[in-house]
Amino acid sequence: MSLTILLILELEQKLKYPNSPSSNLDTARAIAQLIHIKGGRALIVGGFVRDTLLGIDSDDIDIEVFGIDPSNLEDLLDQTFKVNKVGKSFGVYKVKGHSIDIALPRTETKKGKGHKGFDIKSDPNLDYKNAAARRDFTINAISWDPLTEEIIDPYNGQDDLSSRTLRHTSEQFKEDPLRVLRAMQFIARFNLTPTPETIETCRSITIEELAPERIFDEWKKLIVKGKNISDGLNFLKETDWIKYFPELKALINCKQDPEWHPEGDVWVHTLHCMNAFATNRINDEVEDLIVGLAVLCHDLGKPLTTITIDGRIRSPKHDIKGIDPTLSFLTRMTADKTFIESVPPLVQHHMRPRDFYNNNASDSAIRRLANKTERLDRLVRVSTADSMGRPPLPSDNCPEGDWLLKKAAELKIKDTAPKPLIQGRHLINEGLSTGPEMGETLKQLFEDQLSGEFHTLEEGLVHYRKLR
Repeated sequence: MSLTILLILELEQKLKYPNSPSSNLDTARAIAQLIHIKGGRALIVGGFVRDTLLGIDSDDIDIEVFGIDPSNLEDLLDQTFKVNKVGKSFGVYKVKGHSIDIALPRTETKKGKGHKGFDIKSDPNLDYKNAAARRDFTINAISWDPLTEEIIDPYNGQDDLSSRTLRHTSEQFKEDPLRVLRAMQFIARFNLTPTPETIETCRSITIEELAPERIFDEWKKLIVKGKNISDGLNFLKETDWIKYFPELKALINCKQDPEWHPEGDVWVHTLHCMNAFATNRINDEVEDLIVGLAVLCHDLGKPLTTITIDGRIRSPKHDIKGIDPTLSFLTRMTADKTFIESVPPLVQHHMRPRDFYNNNASDSAIRRLANKTERLDRLVRVSTADSMGRPPLPSDNCPEGDWLLKKAAELKIKDTAPKPLIQGRHLINEGLSTGPEMGETLKQLFEDQLSGEFHTLEEGLVHYRKLR
């Protein structure tokens, strides 16, 4: 069966399910029909076609319109659809209520550094091959006509999809350095093998002045969508782009004790850990990204601490020393406090679950750990990935995770940090005035709560009166 027929069958299958993105596809067909009536042609391009050929559901549709003058396209669309125009130098129209972007084919000429350093010109009369030449990879340069059901594939992207090959489309690939990081996450998501030519091309590209948020977005896709995350990370190593992430580069050839880490150096261990994490995602993007970043960074302290003592390789306090390189890695890409504040504590305490299990830690110690890490379920996920990243050692030998989660559930702190039972208003009712004394009192009461001195507000107030 040809890929064209497979694509048609897949698209028709999507239309049968009300919860699928069929409404987007129906709207895309209506747009294509409107364009056709006016003498133009609308093609669905890029990721939607790629994903459909791979049998993956895709919500977002990009449409490229040929044969319609830019001055007429907006008026034409406004007759039937509600659209918003975005982009100053070229027009992209977003259809309200749908994940659909509409644009004209365009040429891009590199004039300066960064993703804004392009001279962009719309050209509705551009031929299909030249329009596709600006796309990054052959697998993203396939177009599909929703009216005629024709696939247009000037760079043989279907063959590369079949062979799981990642190949850059043209020499224009070099003009946007972000494409190297896109390659990283595509390789991990779709089990692709880059061609030697694409690897060499990426080696010749520098990171230039990429905006941090664009870099972080590609890392996010790697972590929350990657299947073989190790392949994406190894691509950074092969292309020498790992040098732009020195905290990770330092893991390469950082030795470990072979008894505890028979898999190899810290880099190899981290790759195994990331693949283990990928098999246990919970499909909550924020939670998966926090945990995935912590797994990626959990041993960043080892290059700073690894020594040999009596013939044994040790990394004392690498968990604590890992905080600074973790913050360095994160803050170059994002200022989002969700990650800046949540990831480092998981790195710092990633060995505590096993320590607590081996020493049968008290309820008080578990409460304090939950207070430091925000959520013990996150910490267990990091610790479990760490344990699973040591082949050929058994990957299921981590009883500490189940033990800690059970204890946390009993203490009602599995997915939340303990919260102070006594607030300032309670102490005001007890006759204590606001000021430094109240702050110190609240701090002491919370410490006593974590120690198990009281478990309810009423018990806490009795405890306070005794202290007073």
